[in-house]
Amino acid sequence: MTPTAFSTNIPNTMKKQILLSLAAITLSFSIAQAQYQQPPPQIDVTGNAEIKVAPDEITISTGVETRDAQLNVATHQNDERIASALAFLKKSGVPDKDVQTDFIQVQPDFGGGNELITPRFYTVSKSIEVKLTTITNLESIMTGLLNNGVNNIHNVDFRTSQLRKYRDQARAMAITAAKEKADAMCKELDVKRGKPLSISANEYNGYWNWYGNRWGWQNNQMMNASQNAVQSFGGGSDSAGETMSIGQISVSATVNVSFAIQ
Repeated sequence: MTPTAFSTNIPNTMKKQILLSLAAITLSFSIAQAQYQQPPPQIDVTGNAEIKVAPDEITISTGVETRDAQLNVATHQNDERIASALAFLKKSGVPDKDVQTDFIQVQPDFGGGNELITPRFYTVSKSIEVKLTTITNLESIMTGLLNNGVNNIHNVDFRTSQLRKYRDQARAMAITAAKEKADAMCKELDVKRGKPLSISANEYNGYWNWYGNRWGWQNNQMMNASQNAVQSFGGGSDSAGETMSIGQISVSATVNVSFAIQ
């Protein structure tokens, strides 16, 4: 028995119905997709917090620079000054683990002439970094270093050893501030704050430092350094000597939060 052939001739009315059905399906899918991609109503806020704390660690970066026409003389003079500074630190009770020589440089100076053959002199530079955990010793240590061979102060860095703790506190305070801000705005708009949709955080500071000239900043200029941090939170700051006040350092955090609106 021969099978009956299927006719591909479709009436025009049926074609129109098929096209209309396909168009309706496509439109429904597009609407559903647009509704699905549309983000829920939300409110974006930023919360900030700042904590002031007294530093309990200070790092002093110092240096010895010597120069002479003879390299061995400049080197010997530098070694003597470094030895004198290290002996002073040891006598002052600074642990060896908190003292480090971190920079050594020998630089010949040929002057401004065109013949770079014989140097006019040699400059030998060495740096010493000292960490103080008794911050009231700051002035006496710096003065003693300058009186025992050191002739450059590069940097004085004030820090807190509990930086992680204070950053966590500042971040938590910033999140609370963001929630309170969102609640206040939602109240004015007669809506309710929903769950957070996204959040990002940044922490700042936790130290304060003063930078001098890396090389060439001499003894009589040392005491012009000053600490300008705002003083507040946790009582008064410790004094580092009769003429220097440590003040306080800032630990701050900022959070950006997007909340759903109910």
